[in-house]
Amino acid sequence: MLERFRLDGKVAIVTGASSGLGVAFARGLAEAGADLVIGARRADRLEETRRLVEETGRRCLAVPADVARPDDCDALAAAAVEGLGRVDVLINNAGLGTAVPALKETPAEFRQVVEVNLMGAYWMAQACARVMRPGSSIVNVGSVLAETTAGLPQAAYTASKAGLAGLTRDLAQQWTGRRGIRVNCLEPGFFTSEMTEQYQPGYLERTIESRVLMKRAGDPAELVAAALFLACDASSYVTGVTLPVDGGFLLT
Repeated sequence: MLERFRLDGKVAIVTGASSGLGVAFARGLAEAGADLVIGARRADRLEETRRLVEETGRRCLAVPADVARPDDCDALAAAAVEGLGRVDVLINNAGLGTAVPALKETPAEFRQVVEVNLMGAYWMAQACARVMRPGSSIVNVGSVLAETTAGLPQAAYTASKAGLAGLTRDLAQQWTGRRGIRVNCLEPGFFTSEMTEQYQPGYLERTIESRVLMKRAGDPAELVAAALFLACDASSYVTGVTLPVDGGFLLT
């Protein structure tokens, strides 16, 4: 049974891998046996992630990429095929988080969030699905804010993550039966990331105390474990679902 949780011989792409949860995803998949192709806009920080992956003994290619650019997404998938021979897993992690009052948010600000969080995930999924074999897995990283609100003005962010949940269902419907590609979505609650570092002092603590049943933020390893489940053969009969990993946030 434990072998179903391994990714030996597999190649995974992780976007947004230059910081935070993206680094954790890359390192965790490598520890499970996968070789990695990692992408992000910040090339210098991407190299640090590559070093961490290679410390596990796995191969890793670092490819600067902006997922809002379809050509960059195609290049990322092509680099995986050319350099490592295949693409078995995509962790669609790249994303932006903003908090702007709806009457003040400009069209450019709104579009930027949607272009990365939703459209970028779509372009990456397209690029990978073209070269993936049956049995492959796409894991979109959404948010519990697709299902609820948390007291901040985040219209662009929540709209993009709700859209990602819908995109997950539709791609699963299109690709699982015809191509053998499973598509699922993680919905994290509060985990330490660049976005949470931007919160006003005290906001995170108050929200966790009042709305998270476990009364704490999540440990990145807990989210990585859920991503690994969706990426590997342990979830071979799971597709089109959104999986909250939120310490009970959605129950309050």
